[in-house]
Amino acid sequence: MNTQKLLNMALEGVDALGFRLDQMGITGKVNRHNIAAFLMSEQKHLEGEWDSIQVRINLRRTQIERITQKIETRTDALFAPVMSQVNRFRPSH
Repeated sequence: MNTQKLLNMALEGVDALGFRLDQMGITGKVNRHNIAAFLMSEQKHLEGEWDSIQVRINLRRTQIERITQKIETRTDALFAPVMSQVNRFRPSH
């Protein structure tokens, strides 16, 4: 079976279930339209969650880069005078 046939069978099953539930007076809200709306809503919700995670990751990455830059700057400031003293005493060829 191809995907379209399976999808149609599933939707017809949902419609039949909704019709039976409606006949029994349980609910009239089970149908393909409500399920499609629910799935689209959940898709948008998940997309929003994913975007939120990406923003947090990028924020942490930026913070780590700033800290690394500060450490490198302070290390250079600390070792530059030491290295100049070491280089003063090295014999030049």
